[in-house]
Amino acid sequence: MDTLQQIEEMGHEQVVFCHDPTSGLKAIIAIHDTTLGPSLGGCRVRPYASTDEALQDVLRLSRAMTWKSALAGLDLGGGKCVIIGDRSDNSEARFRALGRHIQGLGGRYITAEDMNTTTVEMEWVRKETAFVSGLHPLDGGTGDPGPVTAYGTYFGVRACLQHTFGSADPKGRRVAIQGVGSVGMGLARHLADAGAELVLSDINMDRARSAAAEFGAKAVEPDAFYSADVDVLAPCAIGGVINPKTIPLLKAPIVCGAANNILGDDERDGLDLMGRNILFAPDFCVNAGGIISVFGEVRRYGQQSAMVRAERIEQTTLDVFAHATSDGVPPVRAAIAIAQHRIDSVRALRRI
Repeated sequence: MDTLQQIEEMGHEQVVFCHDPTSGLKAIIAIHDTTLGPSLGGCRVRPYASTDEALQDVLRLSRAMTWKSALAGLDLGGGKCVIIGDRSDNSEARFRALGRHIQGLGGRYITAEDMNTTTVEMEWVRKETAFVSGLHPLDGGTGDPGPVTAYGTYFGVRACLQHTFGSADPKGRRVAIQGVGSVGMGLARHLADAGAELVLSDINMDRARSAAAEFGAKAVEPDAFYSADVDVLAPCAIGGVINPKTIPLLKAPIVCGAANNILGDDERDGLDLMGRNILFAPDFCVNAGGIISVFGEVRRYGQQSAMVRAERIEQTTLDVFAHATSDGVPPVRAAIAIAQHRIDSVRALRRI
């Protein structure tokens, strides 16, 4: 399948390949849908093995951002940016070059932090364009959206517990978290404060053990995460980890995490989990706290208001489960249908 065919089949409006020979920037910006508003999505840095791998990632991520904003009730479309490179290569020149490319899109795409980028990189982007969010609070921004992402994911976990066990209370429940970066650690704190028992895993086992010591938790090697005997598996690192290779290993009745694109394939793996009676909370539903936070910067409603809005993720997730049960479909399909209905309704209004 060629690139234009992929873009057409996934419903993208625009995909931009960016290059700046002076700084070494190689990036792709994908704008999926702007029916509800300008596309907003973070910029991530990864040492992709190929341009095609980077393209597949940005196409899936930007599409998920469309669904995420629609489900969260935000007046935003879905977009994403990926930079091909290593975090150690982050430089002001590189991100200012990216800012110039974003400026050229005339507001169709607004960027923010994501994997391997911080408020520092966003300040560099800001030197070239106003179409950036997630800035430091001293510069009028809401700062790192990670804490709101973690908080919203916690309420997604609560919805899963309510649906599966009849009680949303995490006390005494066992939760395994994959990835103890800022979001994974934030989720761990909320769950630990609520009385959950934690199992922590990370590709950096020193970091996993340090986090486990802080929470009185158990640290397990990355390969042992999938077969952990827990109530909830919470992937909070890279995407694509729940797939035909790992699904047969799962013992947990719930998969609910903050990582983007947790399933290797939404349709295939969503059906497989449903067939095994494993509840999957669509990641673009439960990890919406980040986009709620950066949208708060655009609309100036502040971080505290963003935290309150993130609590609504519990009810939104329960609504997705109710829709899925009623229609006899996997939750991921139900969530997409709900999001698409809102987009189609607004698109119809524009035609009147």
